Amino acid sequence: MLLRMYERYCAGKEFKTKILHQSFGEGGGPEGRIGTKSATLEIKGKYAFGFLKKETGVHRLVRISPFSPQKLRHTSFALIEVLPEISRIDEKEIKISPDDLRIDAFRASGPGGQYVNRRESAIRITHLPTNIVVSCQGERLQGLNKEKAMKLLYAKLYQMKEKERQKEIKEVKGKSVSAEWGNQIRSYVLHPYKMVKDLRTSIETSNVEAVLDGNLDKFIEAEIKS
Repeated sequence: MLLRMYERYCAGKEFKTKILHQSFGEGGGPEGRIGTKSATLEIKGKYAFGFLKKETGVHRLVRISPFSPQKLRHTSFALIEVLPEISRIDEKEIKISPDDLRIDAFRASGPGGQYVNRRESAIRITHLPTNIVVSCQGERLQGLNKEKAMKLLYAKLYQMKEKERQKEIKEVKGKSVSAEWGNQIRSYVLHPYKMVKDLRTSIETSNVEAVLDGNLDKFIEAEIKS
């Protein structure tokens, strides 16, 4: 639902999007799978990172689960990470030794169609010192998937470096709120009432369908102003 929401938001902003990697739940759903376990979405457009960077954090969904025979209300949590595509200059700050990498080729999983002809071109890279794992299956050529996966790895290592810097600053400035798992930033409630509320800016609306259809402007503008 969040993946679709962000894809529609980006379409409205004329940003280009591409799914680099997507893993699905196991059996029981349509085509033998239930929902999306994780996804990596590449977004390109003017000021795309500036608009979306504050979407980083935990998003909470409350709804009647379509997978519950008893029609019970379920609460789900999803973690959103927004990473910039870092420049070559920034990449030079981060040293990656080939000996620190484990690179695996694998068959892209998922529904047929766009995945059928990709065979073993999907790439998974594990950075052994940090145990960070990145994957890309969005391209037909293994070399292109590897290039995209390396960009993701550089971005994650850069983010880790920035967190270390912020930790040092926090010791001087005092405690700050961390956007880690468990600190939700926004709730999407579809039952027993309808409400989307951002817990940082207190912006809210009862038009949940519009928000999940990509109408995020009021939330994103409030986050930028704050």
